[in-house]
Amino acid sequence: MAHADLRWVPLEAARAFEGGDERRAAVLLARARDEQRAGSVPWAVLERLHGLCLIHVQREVEGTFALERADAVLDEHGVERPDLGWLERRALESPE
Repeated sequence: MAHADLRWVPLEAARAFEGGDERRAAVLLARARDEQRAGSVPWAVLERLHGLCLIHVQREVEGTFALERADAVLDEHGVERPDLGWLERRALESPE
């Protein structure tokens, strides 16, 4: 299974999540997702992380739908499904 690129994840979103501001992280991930072509791997990575953030702030239904949309694309392309650990790893990186 291929690994997706952490550079698709906005550093500011990752640091917001790591700092405990999950709502801000969700907003920033959604904005970054919206800049990608719908159905692309970068879009799916960001959609999945956005969904996980939504679930984390008790918006389970919206988050679950986001995961379903993202996972279908990721599975189709044979790309690993990101988890919240991706945000933690990305937050530790220096600015690009």
